Amino acid sequence: MTPLEYTPLGDSLTVHRNDPHARGSRLSEIILGGQDGLVNVLGVILGVAAATDDPRIILAAGMAATFAESVSMGAVAYTSIRAENDLYRSELEREYRHIRIAPEMEEKEVREIYARKGFQGKTLDKIVNVITANPDVWVEVMMAEEHQLNPPEKQGSAVKSALVVGFSAIVGSLIPLFPFIILPVHTSMVVSIVIAALTLFIVGAYKARITVGHPGRSGLEMAVIGTLSAMVGYAVGLLFKVPVVP
Repeated sequence: MTPLEYTPLGDSLTVHRNDPHARGSRLSEIILGGQDGLVNVLGVILGVAAATDDPRIILAAGMAATFAESVSMGAVAYTSIRAENDLYRSELEREYRHIRIAPEMEEKEVREIYARKGFQGKTLDKIVNVITANPDVWVEVMMAEEHQLNPPEKQGSAVKSALVVGFSAIVGSLIPLFPFIILPVHTSMVVSIVIAALTLFIVGAYKARITVGHPGRSGLEMAVIGTLSAMVGYAVGLLFKVPVVP
């Protein structure tokens, strides 16, 4: 069995797929895609609306930004996970090579790791002996404790993450864009900002409730930062405002 074929502690990975941390990771992807799509597209449509009152141009710019943002965010999610996986596999091969070539040095590193955790004497000796008795466990410990690297996601998981982030970006992008479909441009600008700020506040508060932090403070922070970021687009649009032809 080669290092790349070995999946450390397969049973524990099965548990990991069902534990709250896995769901939390998926939630962070949804928030990442949705927030990024909402803020970026809000900035684009406010900038275009500041430059022109033509709703068709605003909608065209907003839809173009929506789908470009979705594809971009999905691609970034996919490539970042693949890069992390490649790094893990590279370090995994290196650790297998090290315990084969220099086992004494690697054993000393294991001992130092658990000594820093407070283990001493016979307890420390037993821990080191148990870990170093199995090369696969030994390497897994070194990957987690020395390199702080988690087992890689499968390629299918990278694709799933890309789809989740990309779809979330589309949903987030359509939130500030919707008022421009049914309302006059100037009214839509105000409504879009209000809806976007409320959405960001709710997302920030919910995130704090299921993780850490104060919901109100977290929601307000996300709403303010997101809205101010989008207003930069509005300010730029004012510089290119198209004069109204009488």
